Amino acid sequence: MKSLDSEQQHIFVETNKIRLHCVSQGEGELVLLLHGFPEFWYSWRHQIPALARHFKVVVPDLRGYNDSDKPESGYDLDTLSADIRGLIDRLGYTKAHIVGHDWGGVIAWHLAQKFPERINRLAVLNAPHPQRFVQEMASNLDQLRRSWYVFAFQVPGIPEWLIQQNLKDFVQNVFQGQAIRKGSFSAEETKIYQTALEKPGVLGAAVNYYRQIFHPQRLWNLGQKWETVNVPTLVLWGEEDAFLSHKLVEGLDRLISAPFKLKLVPNCGHWIQQEVPQTVNRELLSFLR
Repeated sequence: MKSLDSEQQHIFVETNKIRLHCVSQGEGELVLLLHGFPEFWYSWRHQIPALARHFKVVVPDLRGYNDSDKPESGYDLDTLSADIRGLIDRLGYTKAHIVGHDWGGVIAWHLAQKFPERINRLAVLNAPHPQRFVQEMASNLDQLRRSWYVFAFQVPGIPEWLIQQNLKDFVQNVFQGQAIRKGSFSAEETKIYQTALEKPGVLGAAVNYYRQIFHPQRLWNLGQKWETVNVPTLVLWGEEDAFLSHKLVEGLDRLISAPFKLKLVPNCGHWIQQEVPQTVNRELLSFLR
């Protein structure tokens, strides 16, 4: 796939015993953009050039996605966070600004809880705090209804096979079908996502993220410790998210012992950085600078 910008570089970085494919642009403080399910670096296409005017922006394909390695294991939050810590080191930095959406946001929350010394600032876009998510899944019927696919994903082998059989429709439905601003996903863009998901091993890896977080031992661990986040935090949230209840942003201030801003974006769905790119770029620039 051609780069969207002549200055964008495609690089491979060895971290935590795997190789991550990344797109890189710009100079300065490091900003890492972490994508979610079922995306890859491309979901940040509107943010990369805007942020690269002020920062060194590096956007990995997370473990298992697109052109990054797809090992059998390592889809738990501790290992995924270690991938990102190693990435910061290998890029020659001690700290980074971390921006995460969906699963990338869950990893970002986890990093901020475990390794605050590695983070300058944290920005989370439509991604639940992991402990809050587990709590809502246990107590909020509305969130259970929205997350039916999470339970379907627990079945070994079947979900990825089914998605593979109907990949075009799956991609169309997940992105355009669930977006509030339908124009955010052209037929060409949807096809780019489909192509990335067709690569061998991607779907199995992507579904493994869900299997790992709902593994009984990890659920128990998540339920045990609620560590506060003590780095400056921005949460951007598309209010019409079909997958995540807006209840997930309630009480976040109690989990963050640092400057915290929550901005709800009306008339916007789950794919916030693609549905309202200008708003997201403006908020990120003013927060990170």
